[in-house]
Amino acid sequence: MYNNTLEEYKKAIKAKYEIEKEGQYFDYLNCPSRGKLRDLCWTIFENNAAQEDLNVFKNLLCLDFDHTKKNKFKEQKDKFRPIETFFKGETDPSNIDAINLAAIMVDFQPRPFKKFNEKCRIAEQKQTEGFNKIKPFVEVEKEVIDVENLVESENEETKEIPKKGNLFLDFKDMITKKMYPTKIIAITVGTVALVSSACLYFVQKKE
Repeated sequence: MYNNTLEEYKKAIKAKYEIEKEGQYFDYLNCPSRGKLRDLCWTIFENNAAQEDLNVFKNLLCLDFDHTKKNKFKEQKDKFRPIETFFKGETDPSNIDAINLAAIMVDFQPRPFKKFNEKCRIAEQKQTEGFNKIKPFVEVEKEVIDVENLVESENEETKEIPKKGNLFLDFKDMITKKMYPTKIIAITVGTVALVSSACLYFVQKKE
């Protein structure tokens, strides 16, 4: 995590350098050298630098910034070599103090790296919290869908299966529903007449 954030910090500083080298300090940054960067550093710190920047200055150069000790400061030219090669894209510095001083020279914020790292962690934490808020909603929605599917399944299973009817009764219903009353009467009369004729025949034959 630390290494990833440090790489992002360096990339952000380098991107800011690409902008600033065309700006106010063009003469120092467009074609950087150790001497130019040293002079730019002095110019920046002359303008009431913040305490955090002063700490970076002291950590890298091993001396406090003092207006009365400019000559002593000029002897520190080689300390700016890692920044020079970093801006030129020739090296990937690992010295955190040199990286922080590079951030100061292009006015990159947030700096130093400690502050940048803290802001990144806060941003990641907020992103994680946002994800955790969305996740329960998704789970609830899934549960609702599962319940709906279960209800549909149960409804399918509980649908009444058509009962097997009595063939005679079904035929009877069909006859009574589809035949008109007059036809039913005619059939009944015909049946009675047929039975009467049969009975008369058997009686005559017996005599």
